[in-house]
Amino acid sequence: QVQLVESGGGLVQAGGSLRLSCAASGRTFNSYAMGWFRQAPGKEREFVAAVNWSGDRTSYADSVNGRFTISRDNAKNTVYLQMNSLKPEDTAVYYCAADRSYYSDVVPRVGYDYWGQGTQVTVSS
Repeated sequence: QVQLVESGGGLVQAGGSLRLSCAASGRTFNSYAMGWFRQAPGKEREFVAAVNWSGDRTSYADSVNGRFTISRDNAKNTVYLQMNSLKPEDTAVYYCAADRSYYSDVVPRVGYDYWGQGTQVTVSS
């Protein structure tokens, strides 16, 4: 079992930056792929970014590619999402998720096993 706790959300003006963090419990974090998802009011939850277990493979949604960067620190059991050039349409609750990929180099966009509670990101125009 893995527990995930997100932090770093808040209110920022368009063009600004935020860094989200996701702290994971459990000794198996290092073997899991990790992802970030978001859900805006009235919309389906959507994939944002993901990273494989070692951190050397990443995947991004087209809408954030070039603006967001996902990374992880396995020594700290933490995954990050650096968000730059934020836009009002980035406003959403952001969720961290873990996939029991067990050292696979696949970077999944679906099928995650564990989820955090979410952190609100609001971008004002």
